[in-house]
Amino acid sequence: MFRKILVANRGEIAVRVLRTCRAMGIPTAAVYSEADRRALHVRLADEALAIGSSAANESYLDIGRILEAARSAGADAIHPGYGFLSENAAFAEACEKGGVKFIGPSAASMRLMGSKTGAREAMIRSNVPVVPGSTGALESVEEALRAASVIGFPVMLKAAGGGGGKGMRLVLSAEELPSAFEQARNESLRAFASDELYIEKAIMAPRHVEVQILADEHGNVIHLGERECSLQRRHQKVIEESPSPLVERRPEVREKLTAAAVRAAQAASYHNAGTVEFLMDASGAFYFLEMNTRLQVEHPVTELVTGLDLVREQILIAAGGKLPYRQQDIQFRGSAIECRIYAEDPDHNFFPSPGRITALEQPQGPGVRVDSGAYAGWTVPVEYDPLIAKLAAWGQTRGEALDRILGALREYHVGGIKTTIPFFREIMADGEFQRGEIDTGFIPRWFARRESQKAKVFSSTEDEAVAVLVAGLQFLKLGGGAAKPSEGNGSVWKTIGKRSMLREA
Repeated sequence: MFRKILVANRGEIAVRVLRTCRAMGIPTAAVYSEADRRALHVRLADEALAIGSSAANESYLDIGRILEAARSAGADAIHPGYGFLSENAAFAEACEKGGVKFIGPSAASMRLMGSKTGAREAMIRSNVPVVPGSTGALESVEEALRAASVIGFPVMLKAAGGGGGKGMRLVLSAEELPSAFEQARNESLRAFASDELYIEKAIMAPRHVEVQILADEHGNVIHLGERECSLQRRHQKVIEESPSPLVERRPEVREKLTAAAVRAAQAASYHNAGTVEFLMDASGAFYFLEMNTRLQVEHPVTELVTGLDLVREQILIAAGGKLPYRQQDIQFRGSAIECRIYAEDPDHNFFPSPGRITALEQPQGPGVRVDSGAYAGWTVPVEYDPLIAKLAAWGQTRGEALDRILGALREYHVGGIKTTIPFFREIMADGEFQRGEIDTGFIPRWFARRESQKAKVFSSTEDEAVAVLVAGLQFLKLGGGAAKPSEGNGSVWKTIGKRSMLREA
C-alpha cells in the first residue's frame, strides 16, 4: 500500500478522497492555491502545501508544481479527483516518469478515449453501438455537408477534443451548417486548443445513461450498474440517479447496455474506475457517447446502491490489487438520487453566485448523504467551478429515495449566497420528474412551463384586481354601502376580467 497520497484537487472531491484515505490508514497531503488557503480540504489533510496563485493554470493545472508538492510531501501516489488534471494524459505520463503512481488509467487509455473520433473508431471495432456520423475529424464545411446529407438532418457538430457542451451545435438544416461549423470550431479552439470537429446524427429528446465500470491491471473488468444523468443545464448534469427509471423497466436493455460498457473498457485496455456514457432513445436503443476516464461527480449514487467505496477501489487497483469481486458478486439494492448543490442562481440562467457563506445547515437522516467542501464563514471563490456540495439520498424504492431527498432539501440552508437548493425542491416535486418522464431537454422545458404558469397566474390576478377596483368605484358611486348586489354592484362580478369596465367607472 502507498506510504502517502497527495490529493491534487480541491473542494468537495478533495474532502471525499481524504476521508477514504483516512479510513484506510493512509497519510495524506493536500495542495491549495491562494484562493483556497482557508478551504476545508486544507484543514482535513495531514499536511497541506501551497502551490501558487488563485489562477488554476498557476496552481491546480500546473503539472510541475503538483509533482514538486508530491516530492516535498514524500507522497508516492497522486489522486487527481475529477476536473483539473484528472484526464490529462501528459500528467499521467509525468507521474510515471517521476516515480509517483497516478491513481487512474494509463496515459494511452486516456488518449484513446479522450479523442472523440478515436474512441468512436475503437467502439465500432468492438461492436459497441455508436451514433451514425463521421468516423474521423472533418476537414471542411463541404465535408460536413456531405456527411450530413448521408445521415440526414438534424445533426450535431461536436468538438473532437473535449466535452461539457463546448464546441457543440445542433444543426437543423443545410442552410444552418456553415455558420454553425465556424462557431463550433472557434469555440472548440478556445476551449481545447483544437478546432477538430466531427458530426453525428442528432438523437432528439434523448436520455443520458451511463455505466460505471471497475477494471484492474490484470485484465478483469466488471460493471456497477447504470446511472440516469438526463437532467442537465448547459449540457452539464445537475441531477443523477441509479438505477435509470427507463432501464429499470427494461431488463433486457440493461443486459445489452452493461455488456457494451464492459467491451468499451476492454477495447481501451482500461484499468481503474471509469464511466461509459450513452445516449438512449425512448425505445431503449442506445449509442456510445464517450468514456470519462476518471471518477465521476455522481459516483455517490452508485456507492449507495452497491455498498462499495469507489475511491477505496481506485486506490486498491492502483496499488496493483486484483478485483476481489466477480460480476455475480455485485448486488444492487434500492434506488439513489443525487443533486449537485451549486453556488448559482437558477432564475438567472444559473449565473455563478460566489461569496461568503454566512450560515450553513446541512440535512441528516436515514439514507441521506452530503459530500461537501463548505462551512459557515467560508467564501466560495470566483476562480473555480461553483459546485459546493452534493446531496444524495437512498431508498428501497425510487419513491422513497425521492421522499428522502425532498425532505433533506427542505432542511438544507445556505446563507449569504444563492444556491440551486430551491430549484431542486421544485424539480423533485414535479409530477413528470417523479414519474421518470425525463430527457436531456427536461430542464429548459420545465422553465418554459413554469414561466407559462406564472403568466397565467399573473393574468388571473390582474383580472381580479381590475374587478375589485371597479367594484370599489361602483360602491362609492352608489353611496358607500347603501347598495345591495342586486342594485348594481352585483353586475360587476358578472363581468370580471373586462378591463373596459375600469375606463367606464
